[in-house]
Amino acid sequence: MSYSITDTDLIFTTNEREYVLKVKDMPDESRPREKLISQGAETLSLAELLSIIFNTGTVKEGVIEMSGRVIREYGEKSILAEKNPEKLVQELDIPIVKACQIVACGELGRRIFQKNDYGFTTIRSARDAFDYLRDMHTLPKEQLRGLYLNSHNRIIRDEVISIGSLTANIVHPREVFRPAIEYGAVAVVLAHNHPSGDIEPSTADKEITEQLIRAGKIIGIHLLDHVIITKNSFASIKANYGALHN
Repeated sequence: MSYSITDTDLIFTTNEREYVLKVKDMPDESRPREKLISQGAETLSLAELLSIIFNTGTVKEGVIEMSGRVIREYGEKSILAEKNPEKLVQELDIPIVKACQIVACGELGRRIFQKNDYGFTTIRSARDAFDYLRDMHTLPKEQLRGLYLNSHNRIIRDEVISIGSLTANIVHPREVFRPAIEYGAVAVVLAHNHPSGDIEPSTADKEITEQLIRAGKIIGIHLLDHVIITKNSFASIKANYGALHN
């Protein structure tokens, strides 16, 4: 099964070059800022909201094009959970000013959201993780996420650990367990997507999981699960190299 990513940019082709539709070319009622004023913020997509935050694009990309690409490539939840602007610059090839705007908005939302004790998400099974991580179902790149839980199985930190194919070289125990120590988590649920649609865990997936389980036991932080995510299904890697499919 292959993934289909729909590009909503309008591109006009002439004999000389391609032209991407920009905000100034849109009818007033379709522009994100005017749409927010007339119809309300809840009617805007995440990409439209991000374009308002960015305000302007770059020489290479218009603001609408950039906002859509950032959401598609990084994922909705993970882009708002990221706290390191330099990481966003490297992964998304955007200016540091734009990366700082994303991080600042995510932090603002977290501070307000976390004041509500009922706002935390509880993860008790691989199905819970699959449902929570819906933005990973159609990501075009492989991504490793960590859901860091407190003693009540509530998520206290959601972090993108790495982007790219999983290997022992890029998935080191210190990168996985550092946020757990920093935020006082007692357990971790890992998840990564297979853009190919193949639900079967690879040999590397299984070996990395076993290595992290052993490392977690040493430092007293449990790796509860490693969930493989595709568009419509998931598999849960167990310590004995078994996998439960759904």
